Amino acid sequence: MTENKQTIANKKWQDKNREHTRYLRNRSAARNFIKKQAELDDIAELKELIKKRENELII
Repeated sequence: MTENKQTIANKKWQDKNREHTRYLRNRSAARNFIKKQAELDDIAELKELIKKRENELII
């Protein structure tokens, strides 16, 4: 099956930017989990984790 130029360009970019690609994939997974699957207890736990992470980044 032949790939179009955009698909080839996307793969090339992803190969050159592995860390950023991983970041984007993980961010997307987290957002989808929160929007579609998270229960109230999950949300409470995530809020605490977010507060801790914010404090780490501020310091």
